[in-house]
Amino acid sequence: MYPFISEISRNNKLKLIQKHCSLQDSILEVGSGNGWLASKLRQQGFRVTTLDLSEHADIVGDINQWEQLGLQRGSFDVVIALEVIEHIDCWDTLCALCKTDGLIMLSSPHPSWDWVMKVLEYLGLNQKRTSPHDQLTDFRQIKMPSLLNIRPALIHQVAIFINRRAG
Repeated sequence: MYPFISEISRNNKLKLIQKHCSLQDSILEVGSGNGWLASKLRQQGFRVTTLDLSEHADIVGDINQWEQLGLQRGSFDVVIALEVIEHIDCWDTLCALCKTDGLIMLSSPHPSWDWVMKVLEYLGLNQKRTSPHDQLTDFRQIKMPSLLNIRPALIHQVAIFINRRAG
């Protein structure tokens, strides 16, 4: 079981993905951790490939080494990176792997409010971070159209971008 706030957040993100993706989409989940998201999506018939540094992933390795991992440019309709982009600079890689006009879904603490996330972690209300948040990005600074760009409770941000970069 996950901390209270983390569990609510996970369920909300799952609903967003279900709303904006179809069963025909090829989905790449970057930073899949223990595989909770891919498992839920696969149970519903979604085609998901996971990539992470942990052995639980379908593809084990560094996202920025995607070519050496055998991934092809523009090969996914949807690329999902939940709680990843604050740990590693991988925006260009996410765009490269996503088809043009495909979707890139991100979630991350908002840079101005990461201190609140630390307090919530300390209190056991939010999942503890696995590595430092040294790549925090305000999603409003990403110059790409989005279907959704929200800040639940102001401290967190979730966005679904339309990939307009040529693969």
